[in-house]
Amino acid sequence: MGLVDLESFKESFIAGNKGKPLFLIRFEKITGMDLLDFVQLLRAEVCRILELDELEFGFHYIDHLKCLLLGITSSADGGIPNIDNAIGRFHEGCQKQQTCNFSFGIARTQCNFISSRDEIYDELYRLSEKNLKDNLVRWSWTYFNRANNYFSGSADDAVIQPTVFYDDRNRTFSVKGGEVFVGGRVYATYASLINDIPADQDLNRIELLILEKLILACARTPGVLKFNISPQSLIDTFSRHERVTRFNRLLHENGLNPVNVRLELVEKPYYEELGRGLKDVCQDFYNYGVTFAADDFGVKSQSHQVVLELGVMIKEFKLDPISFKFKADEDRIKFLDNLAFIAYCKRLADNREAAITAEAVEEFDTLQFLLEHRIQQYQANIFFKKMPVVEYRETFSQLCNLPEKYVFDILKDPELYRRQQTVGNIFKVAREIGYRDENFHSQEALERF
Repeated sequence: MGLVDLESFKESFIAGNKGKPLFLIRFEKITGMDLLDFVQLLRAEVCRILELDELEFGFHYIDHLKCLLLGITSSADGGIPNIDNAIGRFHEGCQKQQTCNFSFGIARTQCNFISSRDEIYDELYRLSEKNLKDNLVRWSWTYFNRANNYFSGSADDAVIQPTVFYDDRNRTFSVKGGEVFVGGRVYATYASLINDIPADQDLNRIELLILEKLILACARTPGVLKFNISPQSLIDTFSRHERVTRFNRLLHENGLNPVNVRLELVEKPYYEELGRGLKDVCQDFYNYGVTFAADDFGVKSQSHQVVLELGVMIKEFKLDPISFKFKADEDRIKFLDNLAFIAYCKRLADNREAAITAEAVEEFDTLQFLLEHRIQQYQANIFFKKMPVVEYRETFSQLCNLPEKYVFDILKDPELYRRQQTVGNIFKVAREIGYRDENFHSQEALERF
């Protein structure tokens, strides 16, 4: 690809490579070589340094600024090439050989589905200009290389923690959905990625990338799917209604019903400046059918503020497991406080026609306590370990109507419970011990959710 006008550059390089990580390198003060010769040398040397032929290039020249823009993306497997290093080595080589001289600045964005081509271009242009003025390749950007390796990898590299629902009328347990997490081979845990981000960097872009990635990973996945996002990221990212519309379109393109999508607002402080506040942004999502959950909802939780602000848009309370660890014979006051808090949550849930989900239930006694107090939804290792979204999608129709007798037998028997901890799927263990009821393979009970 040679030099093209700006609209052609945006269309061919940005719109044409939607979903891929994009690099924009800005070259200024090019001396010692004709522009077209520089372009030809640049293409050849970058491919040589990276030892890649699968690179896609785009060039645009801004005449009045004497500024050359180079767009690079890669369709090669094996992660994202180190473009920063390649351009740095090219610059160093040109200086040593006295071929030419120039200043450069590098910008990047990841697999961006929510932003338009103009928004992506404007962001890349701004960052390339800023990096040029910084006159260095910022080491704080190295975390983007690691993030890119995950975000550009297999769409199936994601895991889900199933949510189990207890039907007290039929006394059965069924999976009704789950919370989706970053998985992947490059980053074993999301925490590793976040810990690599320098303190002066903005998390919002990474959170949006994770959200987009997980939506792609969940294409055509049944049940209620839950995704974490901070209130601040929601406010900043979806400050315009148009972006919520694009998000809704992205869901439909991947065979997901917005009514079955729930955004979990994690407990982080947020700041509302002039313009659209959290309630306004959430209302836009809610109008499309997307609902919200208050994550780690507890007695001292800051998420109370979110619950009061969003009202009926909150359709799930995810309760902090610490609320259920006090027993009457250990600390009677805390036990009674616990009962009062459960009653309070039920009133909130009833007012909003919302669900209550107990997280991290790790023992049978706690499960029994919750059942006695009519908490009927669980997201806990006692039933499931995290599983690949692919496996969940393939087996969802089989994860229903397991009689409580089998659940209790497995969790109360030491040998069966050890097996359950190893297998991490209570439905598999139930089959192993001989449960073969025809309703076990039916999803009729889920129609009542």
